[in-house]
Amino acid sequence: MKHLSQSPTDPAFVQNPYPFYDAARATGDLFYWDEYDAICAVSHAAVSTCLKDKRLGREVPQEFRTPIPDHLAPFYAVEAHSMLEVNPPRHTRLRGLVLRAFTSRRISALEPEIRSLSHDLIDQFPTGEFDLLAAYARTVPVIIIARLLGVPEDRADDLLAWSNAMVSMYVTGRTRAIEDRAVKATEDFVAFMRAHIDDRRHAPADDLITQLIAAEEDGQKLSTDEMITTCILLLNAGHEATVHTLGNTVKTLLERDIRHADEATVEEALRFDPPLHLFERWATEDVTLFGHTFKRGDKVNCLLGAANRDPAAYPDPHTFDPTRKGPVNVAFGGGIHFCVGAPLARLELRVALQVLFERCPTLTLASPPTYADVFHFHGLTDLKVRV
Repeated sequence: MKHLSQSPTDPAFVQNPYPFYDAARATGDLFYWDEYDAICAVSHAAVSTCLKDKRLGREVPQEFRTPIPDHLAPFYAVEAHSMLEVNPPRHTRLRGLVLRAFTSRRISALEPEIRSLSHDLIDQFPTGEFDLLAAYARTVPVIIIARLLGVPEDRADDLLAWSNAMVSMYVTGRTRAIEDRAVKATEDFVAFMRAHIDDRRHAPADDLITQLIAAEEDGQKLSTDEMITTCILLLNAGHEATVHTLGNTVKTLLERDIRHADEATVEEALRFDPPLHLFERWATEDVTLFGHTFKRGDKVNCLLGAANRDPAAYPDPHTFDPTRKGPVNVAFGGGIHFCVGAPLARLELRVALQVLFERCPTLTLASPPTYADVFHFHGLTDLKVRV
């Protein structure tokens, strides 16, 4: 297996990681990324397989876990209840209960609200040059998830701040200062959600928290701690990815003088420049894949951004083409951990983009956008535009 070196914080890589992915993929389905000290799946076939193989899970096997530092205990206490971080059978139970509340019918019913919110935000666009991320892309997802959960949307700024601080724990090169901010945000977020869940136990409403309280499967319900973590997960994972995708997509479309969007455009945008580029799996038993034997406890990094640009799956992969055919992109993961919020994200993206271009047909970039140094995520620092 080929060893390759590439700093994930190198400015050239941050702005365009795809040439490195191409070079890595040319060595085979798997390669060893020195900076991560880990094997990476880089082809579409390898990434898809690793995401779906049940012998690769999200939890580090017990005997390979390292002690959690005392100062990070509050953060990981919340993570311990996340369906994103656990394996079956606990994952099966948690996801099943969440899906009883997070139904396609409930998601579809949000379309008029997303459309109305998009119009309201566009009505408030300033004249001249402004940052579309701040004025639009960051606001749509956080307001919608607040309404869906049933928490006050006037706390959107707090929700955003807590989400950003917690998600920073997954950025390459995190520091003690980042960790301390994440822990403080975790404690504030947990207190906020606990209070609202307690309120809903006494005063049910037509919102997701009430539905989560009511959800039951085989006589089991979500505990309060599981509900708190689920609500935090829905906001953090759903919001972060949707903001990045909205920004990346508008950038991609405007650079190509495209000012319309439909479902096919959204899918191609998710393939072309996805919001998350790396997702970890751990071998729960010895397994041989693509010529390599992973021992129990070994890690494999699934490079989602690389898989989505694999020419074996998508001819001429560096061309943005909403009419293209091919396999489903892996922007939302795959297998049992496929993103539970994918239907909501797709709906938000389609509606927010449609309304934006309907209302702002002359929207143009005011300056070349740059990507933030936040790998494993992939999103812009800002998006300066003129209407």
